[in-house]
Amino acid sequence: MLIGYSLSFGPDIKGFVGSLEYAGLKGVGMTPDANYSSTIPALAFMIFQAMFAVITPALIVGSFADRMKFSSFIVFILLWATIVYDPIAHWVWGVGGWIRTLGALDFAGGTVVHISAGISALVAAVIIGRRIELNGSGIRPQDITMTILGASFLWFGWFGFNAGSALGANGLAVQAFVVTNTAAAAAAISWMMVSWMHTKKPSSLGIATGAVCGLVVITPASGFVGVPASIAIGILAGAVCYIAVFLLKAYTKIDDALDVLGCHGIGGMLGAVLTGVFAEKAINSAGADGLLAGNTQLVVNQVIAVVAVVAYAAVGTALILKAIDLTLGLRVKKEEEIIGLDLTQHGEEAYPDMEIPS
Repeated sequence: MLIGYSLSFGPDIKGFVGSLEYAGLKGVGMTPDANYSSTIPALAFMIFQAMFAVITPALIVGSFADRMKFSSFIVFILLWATIVYDPIAHWVWGVGGWIRTLGALDFAGGTVVHISAGISALVAAVIIGRRIELNGSGIRPQDITMTILGASFLWFGWFGFNAGSALGANGLAVQAFVVTNTAAAAAAISWMMVSWMHTKKPSSLGIATGAVCGLVVITPASGFVGVPASIAIGILAGAVCYIAVFLLKAYTKIDDALDVLGCHGIGGMLGAVLTGVFAEKAINSAGADGLLAGNTQLVVNQVIAVVAVVAYAAVGTALILKAIDLTLGLRVKKEEEIIGLDLTQHGEEAYPDMEIPS
């Protein structure tokens, strides 16, 4: 409300960021903005974009669960959203943004949301370090039932994320809705099959994770591809993200608690590149034809966008975390982490009547 929307969608400054012309939402009202929201009020477009700005830093939190001081977390989120997210949003979606001018496509946030969050999650997990609990017996999933419920909410809510990016109840919104659901279903099956072959057991947790990966990978392509392409995208999403998560757990010591890098970071990169492969102007005249339609340049543009967002998010996140660590400190004390952040940071217990066996 104060500066984020203006930095993302205000008048362009050298292709890097928006000006503060819309600070405090000055001039953002019921009149549509011809640059972004010709079908809806500018204020409606703003609050829709606020959803992306909210969810992106929330994804990063999953990588450093149970370790960061709450006061430092607040400062990190404010700085990250302003310094990292807002410029990237302007690059990709803002009029005059250099990635938009380049011609790279991102319908609903593959680069802006998932790559930026996934890479930032990796940097945060490395700088903050592993949870103390992982040095012992490890941590099991706490409630698979709630995980399935949460994944169901995500799946349903993602229709607003992707179809809503059409900014109207129109044919493009329907197209994005259908391919989003199709890719999620294909990825859930793909993850299940790969994990079944690997572990000899199909897990409901894996199916839920696979569906989320499918949603991530279809996001940048959802307004540019047809149903057959979405099936291929979903199959690749489940398989590639499963392999990425397995390799990260098996061959690194990185404690990414919710597999943000494997699901969102790798998934976002895959989705951006596959957008360059499968995009069709027949689906969306505002887009471009991809590799399969004979346009190799779109893949090149997509790769440039991926590399730029990865580099900027990684460096920006590292600098912010290091600055906070030198001033406020990032990590809670060992004793506080062992007791748990619910109690030590907030004075609350999730399950006060539960007896934990010794």
